[in-house]
Amino acid sequence: MADRRVTHTRKDRVGIILALCNPGTPWSPRAKNDVIRDIESKLHTYYVQWPEKRTEIHVVNGPTGKYLRTDRDSTTKNNLDDLPDC
Repeated sequence: MADRRVTHTRKDRVGIILALCNPGTPWSPRAKNDVIRDIESKLHTYYVQWPEKRTEIHVVNGPTGKYLRTDRDSTTKNNLDDLPDC
């Protein structure tokens, strides 16, 4: 199992995450559906390293299907939205 650091995200024009990225790594970019499959099958883990701590990316079942998120702080905001585009 690889532990993959995420530094960027690819989003569509309304902000929905389409892929996770870490430029310069062989796995990047990785499509959202592939990341979901990796996490659920425990093939790979994905995380974001913030200045104060590391946060895991996990799969959430939403009203329109599965999506990726991380909870960096006590808010309900998806902190993956804060990452720059890849």
